[in-house]
Amino acid sequence: ILNIPVTSASTFVLLMSSLFMVLALAAVQNKEKPKHTRGERILGSSRLWLWMTAIAGATFLGFQAFEFTSFVHEGLSIRTNLFGSSFFTLTGFHGAHVTAGVIWLVTLLAIDYRRGLGPRDSLLVDIAALYWHFVDVIWIVIFTLVYLIR
Repeated sequence: ILNIPVTSASTFVLLMSSLFMVLALAAVQNKEKPKHTRGERILGSSRLWLWMTAIAGATFLGFQAFEFTSFVHEGLSIRTNLFGSSFFTLTGFHGAHVTAGVIWLVTLLAIDYRRGLGPRDSLLVDIAALYWHFVDVIWIVIFTLVYLIR
């Protein structure tokens, strides 16, 4: 019942979001430094990378909703058996944490649009980044245990 290709795609999206988060933090830390080329200005956009991270997180959640719906249509629910209970609880809690992270990212974006995020805010963004990376690492463990090892 597990769709490894779909889950692998969603895992890739989530892992890419960690890269985007690293770029967002770097952009915030380097915001007030002079830019020499157009490419540095584009790569230095905290708003772009925060948006990309939030969109990737929301895309992961979309994949998860698709997967949950597919499983329920195939007869697997949280009440079906121990695997169903474990699967939906584990991945559901992870999804809740991704949702919290996306909300956090949107909050950072609102601050960035309102007054701008700069080097003085790098600790705030760094804490959000640590949370985001932790959620990604937990997903790697879940993906390995549930999908690959079973």
